[in-house]
Amino acid sequence: MRHLSSVILLATCLGLTAPAHAANPLSVHVLDLQTGEPTAGVAVTLEQRGGKDWRQLAMGTTDNEGRVRELFPAGQALVKGEYRIVFHTGDHYARIGKPGFFPRVPVEFTVDDTTRHYHIPLLLSPFGYSTYRGN
Repeated sequence: MRHLSSVILLATCLGLTAPAHAANPLSVHVLDLQTGEPTAGVAVTLEQRGGKDWRQLAMGTTDNEGRVRELFPAGQALVKGEYRIVFHTGDHYARIGKPGFFPRVPVEFTVDDTTRHYHIPLLLSPFGYSTYRGN
């Protein structure tokens, strides 16, 4: 057991261990563009396209750091295809008592490599947003 602990410690020091997100292929992060702070309490849904329809796979809520670290359903394999994350921003702004223009922010993306991690950040303000493919 002592030998195994030494091997794990050495691998960690050399950067040979898998990244923390390796177990789940999808994460999101919401940041407030006005304050630069994380946005906690935003409901997020994940959907997968099947033909013309979307099927909900999972849902989560951003934590105090504005993150949902594991949005993809545990025990399911990520497959190639089209996905959509819906950030329920209207509910967020109603909860904090501020006006907001966008009730929901849908972000559609394509998974073409099932071995990679997909991180979708949302930079949010009451009257605008931006998103990109993160790491």
